[in-house]
Amino acid sequence: MVIIQTATLSDAQNILNIAKTTFSETFLEHNSTENLNLYLENHLTLLAITRQLLNPNSIFYMAVKENEIVGYLKINFAEAQTELRDKTSLEIERIYVLKSYHGQKIGQSMMDKAVEVCKNLNLHYIWLGVWENNKKGINFYHKNGFQISDSHVFMIGNDCQTDFLMKLNI
Repeated sequence: MVIIQTATLSDAQNILNIAKTTFSETFLEHNSTENLNLYLENHLTLLAITRQLLNPNSIFYMAVKENEIVGYLKINFAEAQTELRDKTSLEIERIYVLKSYHGQKIGQSMMDKAVEVCKNLNLHYIWLGVWENNKKGINFYHKNGFQISDSHVFMIGNDCQTDFLMKLNI
């Protein structure tokens, strides 16, 4: 059984470790090592994670199974959102599960948590960005009722990629 628990400042290193591992597992196959490392060095650092944990408009959740962190979820509100910054919405900025735990409904448990938070705060919708070539992710979001609403540029190192913006009305 997986437990979804709120991360605290003392979890910063654990969040960083799971973030680097899951991001690399997800994108190394489709990106150069150089671009992936540039992204990790610029965006997934202990200082960046610490600042995000201290932001009152961001919340990290850890998926824990048998005392191991196997995934994490980061949601943003208001000004912490990466783009829309709509006070009636919640952004899922990151939702990742270790590859060895795929297919165990851990991502679904984290998605359910995001929907629960959105409903509890009486927000109108959830939005997220997903790489246009991440078919597995897109299918997961479609299964959860998300629809493509727009697109934006996402940089991995020096590589300009396209993310679909997907939205779920609550």
